[in-house]
Amino acid sequence: MNSCGFFCSSIGKKIIVSITGLFLVIFLLVHLSLNLLTLVGNGHVFNIAAHFMASNIAMKVLEIVLALGFIIHIFYTSYLTLKNQFARPVKYAVVNQNEASSWSSRNMYITGGMVFTFLVIHLINYYYKIKFTDLIESKKMTEFQLVTNIFHPDHWYFVLIYITGFVLLGLHLNHSFQSGFQTLGLNNREWLPRLKFIGSIYAIIVVVGFTIIPLYFFISALL
Repeated sequence: MNSCGFFCSSIGKKIIVSITGLFLVIFLLVHLSLNLLTLVGNGHVFNIAAHFMASNIAMKVLEIVLALGFIIHIFYTSYLTLKNQFARPVKYAVVNQNEASSWSSRNMYITGGMVFTFLVIHLINYYYKIKFTDLIESKKMTEFQLVTNIFHPDHWYFVLIYITGFVLLGLHLNHSFQSGFQTLGLNNREWLPRLKFIGSIYAIIVVVGFTIIPLYFFISALL
C-alpha cells in the first residue's frame, strides 16, 4: 500500500488544494482589514498594527504557515492542472464551454499564474523592503510611508499593476471559493447557488477593498 495513502490520490490532492485555498481566502480578509487601516488616523493606526504583526511571535509562526499554504496550493494546483492537460490533450468540440462554465472557472490556472506574478511584485515592494533592508529599522521610512510612496503619482505604473492584480485576484477568487467548498462536499442543489452568490460577494469585497487603497493615495497626492 502506498505510504502516503489518501493524499496521494487525485481526490486527496484536490482536497489539499481546497483546504489551502480556503485558508488563503480567510487570510485575504485579515490582510484587507489590516491594509484598510491605512485610510484612518493618518497612518498612525496602521503603523502600530504593522509593528505588532512584525514583532509578535504568533504572527511570525503564522507567516511561516501562510508561506507553506501558498507553496502547497501552487504546487498541487499546478500538478493537477498539468496532469489533466496531458490526460486529455484534445478538447471535445461538441461542448460549448462558454455555456457550460464561466470564464473564470475555465482559466483558473491562468489567473492564478498572473496573481502569483503580482504577488512577487507585491513582496518585493513591501516584504523585502521591510524584512531585508534598514528602511524601517533606521526610521528612514514608516510602513505607512512605504505604502504612500508606492502609490504616489510618480509611480503611476504601480497603481495600474496593483489594480490589475486585484481584478485578476477577484476573478480567481470568484470561482475558487465555491470550488473549494464543492470539493469538500457542499455541492448539492441547495448549497451550490448559495456558494456562488457568497463567492461573488466575497470577490467583489476583496477587489473593491484593495483597489480603494492605491486609488485613494494616488488621487490624494494629485489634489
